[in-house]
Amino acid sequence: MAHGKVTITVDEYSSNPTQAFTHYNINQSRFQPPHVHMVDPIPYDTPKPTGHTRFVCVSDTHSRTDGIQMPYGDVLLHMGDFTELGLPSEVKKFNDWLGGLPYEFKVVIAGNHELTFDKDFMAELVKQDYYRFPSVSKLKPEDFDNVQTLLTNCVYLQDSDVTIKGFRIYGAPWTPWFNGWGFNLPRGQSLLDKWNLVPEGIDILMTHGPPLGFRDWVPKELQRVGCVELLNTVQKRVRPKLHAFGGIHEGYGIMTDGFTTFINASTCTVSFQPTNPPIVFDLPNPSSS
Repeated sequence: MAHGKVTITVDEYSSNPTQAFTHYNINQSRFQPPHVHMVDPIPYDTPKPTGHTRFVCVSDTHSRTDGIQMPYGDVLLHMGDFTELGLPSEVKKFNDWLGGLPYEFKVVIAGNHELTFDKDFMAELVKQDYYRFPSVSKLKPEDFDNVQTLLTNCVYLQDSDVTIKGFRIYGAPWTPWFNGWGFNLPRGQSLLDKWNLVPEGIDILMTHGPPLGFRDWVPKELQRVGCVELLNTVQKRVRPKLHAFGGIHEGYGIMTDGFTTFINASTCTVSFQPTNPPIVFDLPNPSSS
């Protein structure tokens, strides 16, 4: 363990993740084998090892859950964008789907599409004579003020943590600004302030978007879009066993840096087809000491 508290500061390349990736790859081999490499998902019929918990990871289901084949597991992790716009009707439908799943525990965070979950976003939207999200704009405050209470079939995390089966799990919805959706913040200090809320000793970190360099490549733009401050927080301070996220549909898949496993569990493809299978991941149960 590191001695003393590690303080993360805003990275000099914070505002340009593609440049940050290139810099750290050339100068520090930060994203190079043997430490950093792709990982194949384990087949669903792989027996769970004794003394392990099986996590089932999904994200970005966007109200398209009907055809998803859900595998066996103990704990479901959903990394946000479970709706198109966060409409209460969508949230209820998602909650009903959760209620029909057999997992002992289900943990959910919001994503940038859960507009109604972001109180600051909704406060601004109501002020605007603006028809970008007409179905959201016409909601009355009483329709969405307590929208997260509609999620009765899961644990909802928002800048908070829960301990399940001995694992400390922390969840946060924030992502770098992208076209002004929910839970969007500018790169740099604004996002770092949120990541600084993540306590040490977390086993599983759930965020909506990726850290720099791990399943964050957007081929159409030829750009990396992951958060540099999130990467530095994960690798230098928090060091969870698992960092699960979604947000970037193109980035679906698993990587490791030799210590933390990074899973982009986006269920929907870039064309919003829900065809990426859920990813299962086994972790050894924490010792009860």
